[in-house]
Formats: sequence, C-alpha cells, structure tokens
Amino acid sequence: MSHSQEPQVPERVHADTESKHEEELRYYTTATETGTQEYNSKQDAADDQSSADIHDKELSDGVARVEAAQKVWGKRGYIFLLCGLFLASYIYSLDGVTTYQYLATATSALNEHSMSGTVSTAGAIIIAVGKPFMAKLADYIGRGETYILVVILYCVGYILYASAQHIDQFAGAQIIYSFGYTGLQMLTQVVIADVTTLRYRAFWIGVMTMPFVINTWIAGEITNGVLSGGGWRWGYGMFAIMVPACLAPVIGSLLWGQWKARKLNLLQEKYNPDKNFFKHPIRASKVAFRDMDIPGLILIGAALALILLPLTLAPSASQGWNTPSMIVMIVIGCVLLPVWAVWEVVFAERWGFQPIAPMRFFKNFNISAACFIGFFDFVSFYLQYTYQYSFVAVVKADWSLRDLSYFSSTQTVALTVFGMAAGIILIWWRRPKWLLFSGLLIRLLGVGLMIHSRGANGTDAELVWCQILQGIGGGFAAVIMQLVAQALVAHTDVAIVTALVLLITEIGNSVGSAIATAVWTSQMPNELAAHVPTDNQTLLNELYSSITVIQSYPADDPIRQGAIAAYDQVMFHLVLGATIVAIFPPIVAFFFVDDITLDDKQNKLDNRDLTGNKNTTTDKADENV
Repeated sequence: MSHSQEPQVPERVHADTESKHEEELRYYTTATETGTQEYNSKQDAADDQSSADIHDKELSDGVARVEAAQKVWGKRGYIFLLCGLFLASYIYSLDGVTTYQYLATATSALNEHSMSGTVSTAGAIIIAVGKPFMAKLADYIGRGETYILVVILYCVGYILYASAQHIDQFAGAQIIYSFGYTGLQMLTQVVIADVTTLRYRAFWIGVMTMPFVINTWIAGEITNGVLSGGGWRWGYGMFAIMVPACLAPVIGSLLWGQWKARKLNLLQEKYNPDKNFFKHPIRASKVAFRDMDIPGLILIGAALALILLPLTLAPSASQGWNTPSMIVMIVIGCVLLPVWAVWEVVFAERWGFQPIAPMRFFKNFNISAACFIGFFDFVSFYLQYTYQYSFVAVVKADWSLRDLSYFSSTQTVALTVFGMAAGIILIWWRRPKWLLFSGLLIRLLGVGLMIHSRGANGTDAELVWCQILQGIGGGFAAVIMQLVAQALVAHTDVAIVTALVLLITEIGNSVGSAIATAVWTSQMPNELAAHVPTDNQTLLNELYSSITVIQSYPADDPIRQGAIAAYDQVMFHLVLGATIVAIFPPIVAFFFVDDITLDDKQNKLDNRDLTGNKNTTTDKADENV
C-alpha cells in the first residue's frame, strides 16, 4: 500500500470534473467548518482518474453481485447479513481457539507426535499463501459462491481429520482445512468492506472480533470436555456440522440478494459465454486462468512458501540454519519475489491477465504503509510473545495455572475491546491516521516498558499493564491499518488489497517467531550454564528442554533462581529487539499514511455508495479528501 509523502490525502477527481476542480489542485484550502487543511496533487490526478474508472471498466462479477444485492436487501436484509457475519466470525473464532489444542493428542494417537510441528507448519503456510487465491476467487465467482467452497473445504478437512488412521491422511486434512480457514477469514473481512461505509467499517470490524473475548474464556472448558468425553476425533468432527450451520445465514443472504437483484434486472452482469464451464470447459478454463492470474498466484505462493518453510523449520532442524536446504529455499524464494513483481507490473496486463497487484497498487502509498505497519507490528509482537508464556511460568512461581491462563488472554481481550472502541471513536472523529499513530505509540510504550517489567524485575501489576497497553495500541492499529488500505482503492480492488495486507502480516508473524526461536535456542543453553549453580550437564539439558522441570523447584531454590536469571537475560534481548522493531510502525504511519476523513461511501476513490451508484451530494466534512 503506497502512501503519499504528504500527510494530506489527494482529492480523487474524474475527467469530467477535472476542469471544475483545477484550481483546487493548486493551493491549500482553508477549512473553517471542518478545521482541516488539505490540497490536491495535480500530478496524481491522472493516476487517480484511471484508478477511479476501474469501477466502470473492470468491475468483477463478485463486486457487481454484492453491490446489486445491497439494492434489494432493505433494512431487515442488511441486519440479517450482519448477524450472519457475526455468526461466521464466532465459529471462526471458536475453531481457532479450540482445535489447535487437539493436535498433540491426535498425532500421539497416530504414533507420530514428532510430526506435529511439520503439520502445523504446512497449515501455517497454506493459511498465508491462500489469501490472494481466495480473494481472486471471491472476485471471480462471487462472495456467496466462495463461501460455499469454504464450507466444502471445512467439511472435507474435518471429516478427514476425524477419520484419519495415518499421519499422511491427517496432514492432507490439515492442508484442505487450512484453505477453508483462510478463506473464511478473508471473506468475512471482504464482505464487511463490501457492505459498510468507511465511517462505520472500523466499528463493524471490531464487532466481528468480539467472539474472541467470549471464546477465550470458554475454550479450556470445551477442549477438556471434548478430550475427556468424545475424544479428539469428535473435537474435529463436530465442526463439520457446526460450520455449515453457522455459515448458512450469510451464504443465504448473499445468494438471495443476487437472485432478487437479477430478477429485478438490477444486476448488470456482462454475459460471457466463454465463462460457461458446462458448455465450453476448455475456453472457460482459459478465461479463468487469465482473470485469476494463475501464474501470479503460483509465483507468489511458491516464493512465500519457500521463504516461510525454512523460517519455521530451521530452528528445530538438527543443523539449524547450517542445513543447506534451508538456505537454498530462502534464496530461491527471495529470487521469485522480484520475478513475481516483474510479472505483475510488466507482463500480466500486456498478455491479457488480471494481475494480483497491478501498477496502481505500487503507486498507492497507503497500501504499502499498511503492509509495512502490519509486518513490523507482527514481527515485534511475536519476538516477545513466542516465549512469553514459558517465561512467565518460570519467573512467577506464585502464579497458578489459572493465573497464567488469564495473563495469556489479557492482551487478546484488550485488543478486541479497544479495536471496537477505535471503531466507535472513528464514527465521530473521522481521522484514522492520528488514531492509528496514537495506537502505535501506545503499543510501543507497552513493549518498551517490558524491558523493565518483563517479570523478574517488575511487579505483577506492571507486567499485566504492559499487556493491556499493548492491547490498547494494537486494537487501534489492527482495525485502522486495514481500513486505510481499503479507503483509497476502488471497490473492485478491495478483496485483493485486503488479502495482501493480511498476507504481509502473516509473514511478519513467521519472521518474528523464527527470530525469537533462533535467539532462544542459541542463548538459553549458555545462560543456563552461566547462572544455574551446577556442573551437571544432564540437569542443564533437562532445564532447557522443559519448563515443568524448572517449576518443580521451589521459588527460593538456587536452581530455580538461576533459571529465572537465565530466562530474564534471554527475554531482555527479545524484548529489546521487539522494542526496536516497534519504533518503525508509528514512523511509517506518520509520514506515509494519508490524512483522510472517513465518510459514508464505500471508498474515497470512485465516489460511489455501497450499491455502486455515484454520489450526487457532498458532505462538507468530507471535502478534504
């Protein structure tokens, strides 16, 4: 997402109004009623003109259908859709906080517990690289139709999980399920952007994360009940029933809206017989190959898989980063990234493809800024979070398992609550740049305070408040980061832009976790040897391998005190690194995010409402964008 280096947002003008606004492109306007000053960049007008006209020239079937559906829903239909989205978000959240806890039990039952890491890695890569594919599919075949595919993937994946007799079947289930999981996340975010105006979008993004607050507290009870009752197979299998039931309302709402709009001749689809797979399967396949930019998807998928796989596996490999295959994969992946960029910018459109990332994306600084903010924020977060639970479990000898569980949930709850709070604030104070900047500064403060309050040196209150501060800042940033990326692209680009932002943040997750693991595995053995008063190498190895061994020693035991000192030293380096990385997001937000004013339109670029109709009225408070 590219941003203009000016803190103001350039006004997006169309060719037929360019002469009318020509003077406004030359000077600052004094805003007495809105209290803002912004100006338009004449140099950007031509680029913005072509981007805005994308709505008319390249409107995808998926966008055309969801815009038409909104013409027939009415108030009740709209409320029904939002309830359906909340239900979809709830089952997504419940799945995310429960099923991962069955992995160790399932792989152990299949006598392949050592493969747990490999299975998780495969799933994580699919969840990351599957996002652009799902976004393209939602644009090509429609939102409701892609939701149906998500349900099928979920059901097949969970049925295979529940019936797996061998680890290869279980791994296959993980791959299929991961496509469904990432598709559900993507589609929910995209449909929220489809059906909400900029002014209210952050609020609804926040509302859809509220299930995490509920499920965080009940996940333990559910998993304990499942494992002690029906077993891990039922833990997976029950989602094959619940997911279709929970997604039925949103699917029904989307498909009914499309059907009704088509019946009333409100859906102006451009019929292309070459897209009919039943009559012309070969021609339809060729059209889909071009429209979905399959070469681009393959290139970006292969590049990211080759980068993410070694980042995840190298720390646990026998030779670590000295393993030749790890280096080779990283190199090939890094080479493929510029190859993908050249394909997208130079060759894709020239050869009749619809690129994932066309040139207009590279000219839009907001897209780049949102990606950079998400990347660095997640690197910073996972640098400290990866081993945070282990650290607190060792240094806080007086904390119970319940205390540890509550502490682990503190930041998640704060993220969710203050994400919705940010949405409420933006309904009235419509300037997301400064709330984003403030949130990132608060998050930086919370991370920085961990240097002193990381456990061994700080009180319980200090440690908890660090998590709350990070949650407050992170909640503000999470909803606004996505919003600023979507605000300055045409509706037809919203799905793929959302996918790119979420994809880059997933990469930040992997990079942060990989760095944390590398630091931990390289430093912890030496720190334990330096601080634990023993020459018994077997004991040192046990202390390194298991926190339960450390916890078996009383708080005042020299062995426990030495382990606490070792953990404290390693965590200092991780938190210091996290603090340094956390400096970059607010800098990017300040200099590169456009200072837009949120209004009651789908985006700031093509001046259209949620149904695709051009706005004929101007909100004075919104004239500065």
